[in-house]
Amino acid sequence: RQRMVFALSQILVVSDADLPTLSSAQYMDVLTRNAFGNYRDLLEDVTYSPAMGIYLTYMYNRKGDPTTGRMPDENYARELMQLFTIGLVELNMDGSVKTDGAGQTIETYDNLDIVGLAKVFTGFAPNGTAFWQKGEDAWYAPMRMYDDQHSELEKSFLDLTIPAGTGGEESVQQALDHIFNHPNVAPFISRQLIQRFTASSPTPEYVERVA
Repeated sequence: RQRMVFALSQILVVSDADLPTLSSAQYMDVLTRNAFGNYRDLLEDVTYSPAMGIYLTYMYNRKGDPTTGRMPDENYARELMQLFTIGLVELNMDGSVKTDGAGQTIETYDNLDIVGLAKVFTGFAPNGTAFWQKGEDAWYAPMRMYDDQHSELEKSFLDLTIPAGTGGEESVQQALDHIFNHPNVAPFISRQLIQRFTASSPTPEYVERVA
């Protein structure tokens, strides 16, 4: 279990340089509890963790405001796709890169996907009584979703559209379900786990068996 926790900590990375100690401890608890579980459950617990919220700056992330030009923070939306789930290019189940008819790699997402997904992660704040009023357990309890700060707009990304008016928690559920079921997740994560346990340059056949 400790080896898996260490491996996951190298994939779902946070830095403890500016984190409250209790947030770092809670994050390690999240990885430990989910080490032998389902990756979808792990993604949800990581998403709600104060450590990740602080590190990728979506804690206190508010919905856009057209009058001031404020846009939702995009850090977590981008890193969730790029580093934690699907990567930059489409993969075959053996981890090899898919190509189009011209022999070019196929990007998994573009900037519009990031903009759409960023709206999902608005409304997060530390556990407390209100968006700006955190409780005593704020740094080690899961973050809360405050719908008054969550984007009520339509959210479109990776061929999914979450309708306008969908609440924050439901938007997060739909987004994580959709991303988790992307065909890239299995080979992208499997190859990284293999590299951290048994082989730095696994064969395609090895990656496919694990995936």
